[in-house]
Amino acid sequence: MSQPGVLILGAGQGGLQAAISLRQNGYAGPVTLVGAEPGLPYQRPPLSKAYLLEGKAEALALRPESFFTSKAITLRPGTWVDAIDRAARQIRIGSEMLPYDHLILATGTRNLRPPIAGLERALDLRTLADAAALRMALADPQRIAVIGGGFIGLEFAAVARKLGHEVSVIEAAPRLMARAVSPAMSRHFEHWHRAQGVALHLGQPAVAVDEGGVTLADGTHVAAGFVLLAAGVRPNSELAEAAGLATGNGVTVDAGLRTSDPAIFALGDCACFPDPRTGAPVRLESVQAATDHARLIAARIAKGETADYAALPWFWSDQGDQKLQIAGLAGPETTEEVVAEGVVARFDALGLAAVETVNNARAHMKARRMLASGSAAGLAALEELIAA
Repeated sequence: MSQPGVLILGAGQGGLQAAISLRQNGYAGPVTLVGAEPGLPYQRPPLSKAYLLEGKAEALALRPESFFTSKAITLRPGTWVDAIDRAARQIRIGSEMLPYDHLILATGTRNLRPPIAGLERALDLRTLADAAALRMALADPQRIAVIGGGFIGLEFAAVARKLGHEVSVIEAAPRLMARAVSPAMSRHFEHWHRAQGVALHLGQPAVAVDEGGVTLADGTHVAAGFVLLAAGVRPNSELAEAAGLATGNGVTVDAGLRTSDPAIFALGDCACFPDPRTGAPVRLESVQAATDHARLIAARIAKGETADYAALPWFWSDQGDQKLQIAGLAGPETTEEVVAEGVVARFDALGLAAVETVNNARAHMKARRMLASGSAAGLAALEELIAA
């Protein structure tokens, strides 16, 4: 009887990396990568930036079709998985059952859809198909409203302004990127976007979308020819939940990225894991985290390695000529210190938690090395390091 092998649900960057890393670690059994979207696995971060400007879909592919043949990885795009049968160690796709020795959930996220009347009129920016539709909408001069002042909404706003469109950003929170960056960094980007001509509506949630634009909670109507929804995401954890796995803010995993079923792992945007620094459960929407998760899981399956996940998180967002980079992870309870122009440090009860930089890759890399070392670091040490 043939070995069932490893099944990976989700053919994004994390799922693909798991397949690649299994082969790199010498795993010789069957590897099957199942994705809901059609086509080859592709990079998602450029969808809100370079792709909107250049439209080069072929440049997004992570590997050519020949790669999958050469590595004996079975790719099944455009495939919707209906259920996981944990007792039988198999998944159901329609009437077909696929067995597994190990199952990796890399199911990612989907756009959050707030209770806004008429929201079906809004466009999304999550998949290549979404981005292609947006490129068509951007072909003619437009008044555009963006619901959401996070990374994706602001990256799109910067591109749309560069293309000459009138852009309004609507954010329910009182400041931009409030979940991800310090108040000081929010102010920097608020000033920058206003300077580019973006109209910002902060602290006012959208309540309705109509054919002429968006109505805010205070009754303001923001005129727009089309509306982009970029109000965050939610993890795709329904398959796991239906299978009886522990879930909450995504699929719950331990420090080794294993779910409550030892034969099933989860990675990337859908996985909620213990933060190595604080122990608090976190879920990161980050390509870096997804690929790091994938490498660790593959080493566990292929080599039996038992190391816990301990990689330092880092993030980036390109908004026009402003490159925001974040080393570390900071919660809402942190305090902030401006270390130098475009460099903000965030501290919590354990010390230095994260460092934010703008257009300063050198300082970002120094901060990453300092944080990754695990040594206690204070403001003075960081200032000395950045100045060196």
